[in-house]
Amino acid sequence: MRTGVLAKKLGMTRFFDEAGQHVPVTVLSLEGCQVTAQKTIEKDGYVALQLGAGAKKAKNTSQAMRGHFAKALVEPKHIVTEFRVSEDSLIEVGAELTADHFVPGQKVDIQGTTIGKGFAGGMKRWNFGGLRATHGVSLSHRSLGSTGQRQDPGKTFKGKKMGGHLGVETVTTQNLTVWRVDVERGLIMIKGAVPGSENGYVKVSDAVKKALHADAPKPGAFRASGAASTPAEAAPEAPAQEGAE
Repeated sequence: MRTGVLAKKLGMTRFFDEAGQHVPVTVLSLEGCQVTAQKTIEKDGYVALQLGAGAKKAKNTSQAMRGHFAKALVEPKHIVTEFRVSEDSLIEVGAELTADHFVPGQKVDIQGTTIGKGFAGGMKRWNFGGLRATHGVSLSHRSLGSTGQRQDPGKTFKGKKMGGHLGVETVTTQNLTVWRVDVERGLIMIKGAVPGSENGYVKVSDAVKKALHADAPKPGAFRASGAASTPAEAAPEAPAQEGAE
């Protein structure tokens, strides 16, 4: 069982396949998704990887979390979560996961927090049909109608579908397809819609109801903590040499 990743939802766009068919995709960005800790049987009683993503100012990070990130030799992260993994899928602390952790055509499950819509009535919240638009209905077309019963039991049961707070719920959409990955920019394109609002973080993991893609890397695709900084230091030197010539 491999680890998932933490990704930031940038929004939606579209592509056209070989047949010219319109394909809507959701663009997810891996913003410094790094391993911040390992959970083991000996120490914690279970096996998991703790991942962090997104930049956060040190002054806005608690002292306990600053020490936690310093121990892992990573920058403070905006969000931290865990993924259960098998013992042979543990990745070293400080490693940064890359977009080719998933391959095009692979099925994934994505968990996010839905967009908050405040207080909503029964028609919007539960898809009720409302009352009739004529025959004496006055100023109450979108009301619920009766919510109780007759004299027996003579009450409205708890849990009845009624108006109330809508959204801000944890939702998992299963068996979504990875359409394309961009390793250089750290982007994962998912076919279709993904739960959550723009600039919100989602958890992307291998689909539990589908077999793992044959080309998916094991234990995953990542840059080691030491190798991650080497290309960034060498990159600025190339343009300077070309200009000098």
